[in-house]
Amino acid sequence: MADKKNIFLIGPMGAGKSTIGRQLSQKLNMEFFDSDQEIEKRTGADISWVFDVEGEKGFRLREKKIIAELTAKKGIVLATGGGSVNFKENRNILSARGIVIYLETTIEKQLVRTKRDKSRPLLQVSSSNRVILENLANERNPLYESIADIKIQTDEQTAKSVAFNIIRLLKEI
Repeated sequence: MADKKNIFLIGPMGAGKSTIGRQLSQKLNMEFFDSDQEIEKRTGADISWVFDVEGEKGFRLREKKIIAELTAKKGIVLATGGGSVNFKENRNILSARGIVIYLETTIEKQLVRTKRDKSRPLLQVSSSNRVILENLANERNPLYESIADIKIQTDEQTAKSVAFNIIRLLKEI
């Protein structure tokens, strides 16, 4: 990847976008960004608070602005929020400005990985987390598929091995 194309990680919560993104950025010597962390940094509040105060719609508008700004950079790895693909504008920007990698995971693995995580507003409701994750998967998986240049299953691999597999696949592009 001599030309240092941007790498954008998409996929559901618990797929490993942030962890794998950090691994990739280190191995490829690229700057790493996480859209959720950028929102927290700029608002001075955690994502749950932004959701509480502004609702999901307000959060998504902030996310859209951050994605537009970060994807204009060169040579970055960006971990996006799971719902970032809901906006067509985000999908178009991600597709146009870099290589989009869809990190796939099963509902079962998501349940395990998000079980004790209180920073996921969509899972802090009274409904069953399984039902919520299934509904999100039905809504978002086709959107992830529609813009993915590379698709990789993360369930049975460490973040390090997923990162190595991604680097290997990037060499084929």
